[in-house]
Amino acid sequence: MLRMAGIRPLMAGALVMAGVFAGASTALAQVIYVRGNDANPETLDQHKTSTIAEANILRDLYEGLVIYSAKAEVIPGAAESWETSDDGLTWTFKIRDDATWSNGDPVTAEDFVFSYQRIMNPETGAKYANMLYPIKNAEKINKGEMEPGELGVHAVDDKTLEITLEQPTPYFLQLLTHQTSYPVHEASVEEHGSDFVKPENMVTNGPYKLVSFVPNDKVVLEKNPEFREADKVAIDRVEFIPFEERATCVRRFEAGEVLSCSDLPAEQLQSLKERLGDQVHVVPYLGTYYYALNNKTEKLKDARVRQALSMMVDREFIADEIWSGAMLPAYTFVPPGIGNYPGGGPEVEWADLDPLDKEDQAIALMKEAGYGPDNPLELEISYSAGENHKNTATAIADMWKPLGVNVTFNVRDGSAHYSHLRDSDDYEVARAGWIGDYSDPQNFLFLWESDNTGFNYSKYDNPEYDKLMDQAAAEGDIEKRAEILRQAEALLVEDAAVISMLYYSSLSLVSPRLKGWEDNLQNAHASRWMSISE
Repeated sequence: MLRMAGIRPLMAGALVMAGVFAGASTALAQVIYVRGNDANPETLDQHKTSTIAEANILRDLYEGLVIYSAKAEVIPGAAESWETSDDGLTWTFKIRDDATWSNGDPVTAEDFVFSYQRIMNPETGAKYANMLYPIKNAEKINKGEMEPGELGVHAVDDKTLEITLEQPTPYFLQLLTHQTSYPVHEASVEEHGSDFVKPENMVTNGPYKLVSFVPNDKVVLEKNPEFREADKVAIDRVEFIPFEERATCVRRFEAGEVLSCSDLPAEQLQSLKERLGDQVHVVPYLGTYYYALNNKTEKLKDARVRQALSMMVDREFIADEIWSGAMLPAYTFVPPGIGNYPGGGPEVEWADLDPLDKEDQAIALMKEAGYGPDNPLELEISYSAGENHKNTATAIADMWKPLGVNVTFNVRDGSAHYSHLRDSDDYEVARAGWIGDYSDPQNFLFLWESDNTGFNYSKYDNPEYDKLMDQAAAEGDIEKRAEILRQAEALLVEDAAVISMLYYSSLSLVSPRLKGWEDNLQNAHASRWMSISE
């Protein structure tokens, strides 16, 4: 089935609604977008999701109060308008009269009340719940200290939603573009429980609805005829194909079997540019590629060990030679160019040292900690499948040899890798990446708060760091807030809780037949904005 081109004639069959289209002529071709995706989705429950691969799909299935345009600008979604109180604490949203679920039910303010209470309910187990902590009482509810009904989200009437915040939050509207802010259909959740995500049960309010989900094969969506702007959705059917091996997506793209790839093998970047020209899109991306060092393990408890490991990583070599210039070297965790961070991140004193001096200092730190060639440190690097990740891990293992570090590898597919990081402490060094959900340093630095059990893969626990993050959350002045966040990031670097390695670019292949694709910093490309030419 994957050998079909982007547009193919309508055929009889369970997945193409044969009864509806019986007798269709070739003039009634179904427009199909076969798109490469980063990985197999672990879940399609918007309150339990955490990966880019899932976001790409959920962005097609649901519509939040606000959404990203094709250029990743924040625009009205299920809400047609909103206003804020003078003190910035109360946001009032007007839900569209024609906002409708795929089963015909109207989208109401109460849907959002139910949804936001659900994600904050600790019984839901939402790893991303802390993203919505700016909402009044959200954190206390999520920690089991208050009841979900006490959340600062209320339905004034069927079409008016009021959200009260703990303090003015300059990036609040951007938070609502994230997939965890999408509503769930209350009746479906109550009837089916966690099975509401199955194709036969799922009710969506976005431009598409779920048709099938075959793990490690594909996720199929079809246009939601109840969507308020269904007449503006040009693509009838979207098939998301997971590609752990980026080169496989490239081969299928060149064969005309997929119309876009969401990532590329960096080592082939130059060759791809030569063969495919402007079909190769290399775009600045708000993200950081890093190695989490499990601070709780006996081997990595000592900050001197972590610092030595970080100092020995040759970021320039990895960026230029392994990632073919598609990434930039990173010494701090918050990427440059981010909003609300005047002055940028802290300086890293050893970053510009001569490589030999850097190595001498790193070896000395390891010796002080009791390790060296005579007493080697055995470490395991865990990473998700993919040639670029493999090459990076192999290079780092070589870089660590002068420290007396012996490395073994543990490779899993993407969804298994990340679920292991979230649900287990049983790893030592783990590759990970973080793509900013909104352009604010808080979205990167909150990962390392001690109570962020979902994403603090390093198990970093520093009360001083937590205190600085709390102070920043309470500071309304952008300049003062940036200085506090800078102090927090400096502490993160000093403790070497994590090895910041590379700043991302997004790498995509886009067919010239795919119209409406707009490069953007968030790398968000909802199918609803696109069309396909013959």
